[in-house]
Amino acid sequence: MIEHHTGGEQAAWEREYRIRGRKYGGAPRDLPSLAPGARVLEAGCGDGKALAAMASRSWSILAVNPLLGAVEYVLADAAALPFRDETFDAVFLTHSAGHAPEPARNILASESSRVLRSGGRLFFTGFSTADFRSGRGTAIDPSTRLNGDGILTHYFTRDEVILLFSLLVPVSVSEETWSMKIRGRTLQRAEIVGEFQRE
Repeated sequence: MIEHHTGGEQAAWEREYRIRGRKYGGAPRDLPSLAPGARVLEAGCGDGKALAAMASRSWSILAVNPLLGAVEYVLADAAALPFRDETFDAVFLTHSAGHAPEPARNILASESSRVLRSGGRLFFTGFSTADFRSGRGTAIDPSTRLNGDGILTHYFTRDEVILLFSLLVPVSVSEETWSMKIRGRTLQRAEIVGEFQRE
């Protein structure tokens, strides 16, 4: 199995889940329209924040995460998915690819594409280089940082995401920005949001 988390980073994630519980607040983003019974993979589901909303859609959902403490579903690395080719109608990568270092990030994208059925859709969300946190932390490469909590985060550009999923056809890829106040300061958050389809 190709581990996309280093030992230190995996320990950091386990510590964060143990101490803080749900690491990221807020509601999950709006879900796309998929047929009832659609086979859906959430690769890197973290603490399962989006699963309740997904379950209300009558989809057949499988969630994978490489950390035992995060969720009680399938323990697997998204860079080595234990599924046959063309298994899923949809794959969600919500802030999971950004926590994978190179070359695991490219392998994760390839694996996600491999398990999609013909006509299947991949939904990607990752932090953008325009996010206020981009450039903070210890530089691993120009767009990847190791944060003070020991967690690796890669910040994407739109073109980089299109290239990352070059095995698929881009349906839409955009940068979404919004402001948030933290300790009285208004800061810009930014994500790259993409939808891709397998031919």
